[in-house]
Amino acid sequence: MKIMIVEDDRIIGEQVAESLIKWGFETVAVDDFDHVLQLFVNENPQLVLMDINLPSFDGFYWCNQIREISKVPILFLSSRNTPIDMVMAMNTGGDDFIQKPFFTEVLIAKINAILRRTYAYTENTLSVIEHDGIVLYPGEGYIGAGSKRVELTRTELTILKLLMQHKGTVVNRKKIMRSLWEDESFVDDNTLTVNINRIRKKLAELNADSFISTRKGEGYIIS
Repeated sequence: MKIMIVEDDRIIGEQVAESLIKWGFETVAVDDFDHVLQLFVNENPQLVLMDINLPSFDGFYWCNQIREISKVPILFLSSRNTPIDMVMAMNTGGDDFIQKPFFTEVLIAKINAILRRTYAYTENTLSVIEHDGIVLYPGEGYIGAGSKRVELTRTELTILKLLMQHKGTVVNRKKIMRSLWEDESFVDDNTLTVNINRIRKKLAELNADSFISTRKGEGYIIS
């Protein structure tokens, strides 16, 4: 998941980003504090870390701006700790408030809790499918093994999800194409072959070259 960091203290911002990356998050940091909303729209993060004291406009302003177009969770980080600041953070659309300085473990725990509340019950989001060390994240569109991860296209995701859901069983090509058609990805037989090959190349990046086997005249199987 991608987290957007709106923090004008470069040292703090870099420290937070480094911690988030270690925990497997993708990060994007604001550099131009006059165009926070534009960066938000361009990057489409799943959570925003928002400082209150910012150049030009404060965090409350930008929280209001984001709330006009999105329900993405926003966690305020601030050295300000008066009751009115916390109330303002909630009233402008914030989901939680954490005071600086803070322990990294507390920040990560709050982020994970907010993400669970926001996305855990949305179909496919944050639910994972695992087999033989390969983990598929359907809601996020990537596969991972250990600390490595590889992005999938929508078509690749649909194919791999179907195969992993039916692991141990041969899935014929017609069933895979039918699944893609239901997902509004209209592919022919040749296109399916191309996508299977692309998935295999991506699996190879995770040292799982033989994850998908071909059963000639039948289809594909993950065993």
